[in-house]
Order: sequence, then C-alpha cells, then structure tokens
Amino acid sequence: MKRRILVVDDDLAVLLTLKAVLELHGFEVDTAGSSTEAFARMTSSVYQMVISDLRMETEEAGLEVIRAARRQPYDPATALLTAYPPSGEYLPGERRDRQDRNGKDWTGENSDSLLIKPLGTGDLLRQVEALLIRHADTQFHQRSSASKT
Repeated sequence: MKRRILVVDDDLAVLLTLKAVLELHGFEVDTAGSSTEAFARMTSSVYQMVISDLRMETEEAGLEVIRAARRQPYDPATALLTAYPPSGEYLPGERRDRQDRNGKDWTGENSDSLLIKPLGTGDLLRQVEALLIRHADTQFHQRSSASKT
C-alpha cells in the first residue's frame, strides 16, 4: 500500500516539484494550491501526512491547514514548509528552534516538523520518512497506553 501525502503550496513550481519527487520515491501524492482546496481534500480523502507551505493566501494559512489536518480522525503526520526559517543558521539535520521570526512557537500549532526551503531531494525524503516513522510510533504507543487503562 502506498503512503498518501497531501502537499499544499500556492507556488505551482514548488507544488509540482515536490509531487514529482515524492511520487518517484513511492508515495501517492495529492496537491492543493490553497488552504481552501486543502480543507476539501482532507475531508474527502485519508492521508498519512500533510505538508503545507506556511505563507499562502495569508501569513497564517499554513497553520490553519495544519490545525485542520490535526482535527482529522485519521490523524496524519504534519509538516510546515517555509522559506522563512526561525532566526539563526542551521546545519543539515540540526534541531531547529521552534519559533518563527516573530517569536511564535509553531509547535503550539501541532505541526510535527518544520521543513526549510530550498530542500534537497535526499533531505526531503529522509525527513519525510523519519517523520512518518516517528508519527506511527507515537500513535502505536498512544493506542497501547489506551488499551491498558
């Protein structure tokens, strides 16, 4: 079974590039060019992951997509995609500050990860795989804990 990912970005070039890269590596990918389109897709399909650009129609559109994804009964992994990383310089793989440049904590919005544009193919695939595994592990432990009570 292919894992399904919804990619949301208002930049068509980014959207089509991410779709092509992920599909070439075995994922089934749906796309949305706006938060409104993403909301409709999330309610009509099931995804293992939702990746959303942070800034689209508004500065907060990506956060709204992440909030909506986290409310879905299928509980997908989530990642914010941005060209505007938190302040400071980072090395590949280094843990990033969890605040945007205005000091807002993006983890408070329930996003599991922050992906910084531009993102190389190898880095994208490693981060997506790691996030999917970590999210599945968290879901397993939550179900195990719930069944013990």
